[in-house]
Amino acid sequence: MKFAHISDLHLGKRIHQFSMIEEQKYILQQIVDIVIEEKVDGVLIAGDIYDKIYPSAEAVALFDAFLVELAKEEIKVFVISGNHDSPERIAFLGQLTKKAGVYLAPVYKGNVEEITLEDEFGKVHIYLLPFIKPVHVRHFFPEESINTYTDAMRVVVKNLHLNLQERNVLVAHQFVAGATRSDSEEISVGGLDNVEVTAFEEFDYVALGHIHGPQNMGSEKVRYSGTPLKYSFSESTHKKSVTILELKQKGRLEIKELPLIPRHDLVKIRGTFLEVMNPENFPGLEPESFLHVTLVDEQDIPEAFRRLCVIYPNLMQMEYDNTRTRQKRSLQVTKEVAKLQPQDLFAGLYETMNNQPLSEIQKEYLMEKIEKIWKGEAK
Repeated sequence: MKFAHISDLHLGKRIHQFSMIEEQKYILQQIVDIVIEEKVDGVLIAGDIYDKIYPSAEAVALFDAFLVELAKEEIKVFVISGNHDSPERIAFLGQLTKKAGVYLAPVYKGNVEEITLEDEFGKVHIYLLPFIKPVHVRHFFPEESINTYTDAMRVVVKNLHLNLQERNVLVAHQFVAGATRSDSEEISVGGLDNVEVTAFEEFDYVALGHIHGPQNMGSEKVRYSGTPLKYSFSESTHKKSVTILELKQKGRLEIKELPLIPRHDLVKIRGTFLEVMNPENFPGLEPESFLHVTLVDEQDIPEAFRRLCVIYPNLMQMEYDNTRTRQKRSLQVTKEVAKLQPQDLFAGLYETMNNQPLSEIQKEYLMEKIEKIWKGEAK
């Protein structure tokens, strides 16, 4: 039996005030094309469908259109809620959508939604577990000792009463200890949300969501698919993909990654202002990429951001990496400071903030402005 595994769509997300909705629409269509081409039996969507608990109308409409496209092709879809989702909203109309082959995980109430499929090798049991915390599980199993996320997961799995002679697939949205994280993920201080990978050892495949970089956890049968798009510049080196898994006879699993090509990439570049102003200095760079620029000029460039936007309309961030930004110096305030002339005070402040003194041209400009202020001519 063949499945596509995706997660963390974060529909409706904005990055530095740029809406990603058109990028998401583009990549979802690419996913539809891939799953049709691969002739998968189902799509496993491991949570964080939306970026917010209260998604925008645009985001909801986009996910609805995505599900309709898959249902038209008679491809089954298995959906759970993640930590960014409202489990009640994801579960809404779940009983009705089953008739179209779309299975939406209900709110966790001590049991886990199970769907059984069958092929020439026998039965495949798919378990849909929405994002859980220890408090959720403790409520339904007060007799169990549940102090950690691993404790909670072990209790959940134990109560599934798995038939280990048949194939079992879990769709979950948790942080597995040891996973490589990105800046765009919510991080629990001290790793309190860690789940030990051994909690999943009885499954033939665990389709995980929550971590944005595609990766295996211990073995390929416990896997994060990663996000379909880059959602922070810490992900700029990621290769986004759809995970295709094929469950053959019990114990035999085949995995492959099929690349996803974004409409506009998320890219980081660095150089002097003059270097960055010429896209030809960065082979392969598309000027319409979502961009983070690091300027290495020692002097701040007047209106650099605005001028760069003329070349790069999707410039998201700009920063400097130079002597001034690498070193932090504090201004020493003493009695002598009060005796200084305004130009000396300003020169001292400038040197503190920029780690270099005023140039002769800057000093002349400063004196000109100070004289105009004293004369009441400044505008």
